Amino acid sequence: MVKLRFTSKDTFESRHIGPRGNDITEMLKKIGNDSIDQLIDQTIPEHIRLNRNLKLDAPLTEYEYLANLRKIAAKNKVFRSYIGMGYYNTIVPSVIRRNILENPGWYTQYTPYQAEIAQGRLEALLNFQTVIAGLTGLEIANASLLDEGTAAAEAMNMFFYHKNKKDIISPKFFVDNNCFPQTIDVLKTKAAPLGIELVFGDFKSIQLDNTFFGVLLQYPNAEGAVYDYSDFIKTAHTHEIYVTMAADILALALLKSPGTLGADCAVGNTQRFGVPMGFGGPHAAYFATKDEFKRDIPGRIIGVSIDKYGNNALRMALQTREQHIRREKATSNICTAQALLAIMAGMYAVYHGEEGIKNIATKVHSLTCLVKNGLEKLGYKILNESFFDTITIDASGKIDAIKKQALDAEMNFFYGENNISIALDETSNLQDVTDIINVFANASGKSNGQSPDTKNVTSSLQNNLLREDDFLSHPIFNLYHSESEM
Repeated sequence: MVKLRFTSKDTFESRHIGPRGNDITEMLKKIGNDSIDQLIDQTIPEHIRLNRNLKLDAPLTEYEYLANLRKIAAKNKVFRSYIGMGYYNTIVPSVIRRNILENPGWYTQYTPYQAEIAQGRLEALLNFQTVIAGLTGLEIANASLLDEGTAAAEAMNMFFYHKNKKDIISPKFFVDNNCFPQTIDVLKTKAAPLGIELVFGDFKSIQLDNTFFGVLLQYPNAEGAVYDYSDFIKTAHTHEIYVTMAADILALALLKSPGTLGADCAVGNTQRFGVPMGFGGPHAAYFATKDEFKRDIPGRIIGVSIDKYGNNALRMALQTREQHIRREKATSNICTAQALLAIMAGMYAVYHGEEGIKNIATKVHSLTCLVKNGLEKLGYKILNESFFDTITIDASGKIDAIKKQALDAEMNFFYGENNISIALDETSNLQDVTDIINVFANASGKSNGQSPDTKNVTSSLQNNLLREDDFLSHPIFNLYHSESEM
């Protein structure tokens, strides 16, 4: 006869790594105890013990607990987000989600110190470096950093020591006002203990001199504006000032690269290359620079070498910069960084190729142009003439009304003191454009009632801002564009 049971034995404890029941018995026996209570009596002073039972709900199985979590999560209202500021919705290709993000063969790995058994991961990271070098137009890129803010701080740190090891005391670092606020906060934290003086202002009016060692520019900036920084960079170089550009990785598919504009370093976030927002992270930052800084660059660098048989092989290069060798004298203390997310971003580039990424960037820009046209027809003033995916609207006196309409429509915008910024992304479509315009129309007491006019719209980007060179010419980015090929 079957002995009836009305509760599951499939508990979290039994599915966990351990210890299981027999393990506990063996460990207690080894230390001469008969029970956990006896062990506690011997080790935990009685006066600090809780003299009552914990108020806990009945235990749940893993299945029941996950169902309960989903029920709690369903109480949240998930709005459409157009905030931007370095974070964007993106489409994660299913083949990358299943085979990399959710694959323990990728997500459990540590630093590939033993190159002989890590050629696959090293090649994936080399692909990432190739993507970054191509898009930024710079000679060398590392295998990721932690986020855009820390990458900008590492660039400041690199230039500070590179300049001042020549006994040239230049303590000032210029930061354009329209850099992302979270990046500015990280710079402040990094600069203070190093004795670096941060100088904030408008790049169009700042007077540079030999007391500066570096500059940070956002491209496009926090308001979405795109500027040709080439003349400013030339001026900086006349004072031997190094220039870092924090550049949007998707925008670089259409815009001139930092290298073409003359920048010495480029940093940014690769999140919008197929990495979910994840409530703000983690994401893989990128860091690219000129060859002259290869001994100072932070982070892992994957290089191509030759094995004893004369075949190409991959390994971590220039490791004498790193803390596991030089300890406190290291120029890099970034170890594993965001390798998994960097690999995802690199595979996103493999999956889409250059044409695919250009198409995504063009669609995002085109939809943003439609939003601009629609809002101007309603009488709103757009503050940035040239933009990629973000526009900033003069909403003086109307912010509260617009915010109310946006909340009713379950949309999130970025609200300044008198301005509102809207950023579109890979997941946006024509319906999003219509809904955004309707929010502003309702706030003004006007009726939109029309579909976006896709025939009478032009790009805001002038030819002098546009990229003319290729960026993903390696065969790996032109061969595998389907799930079966990947």
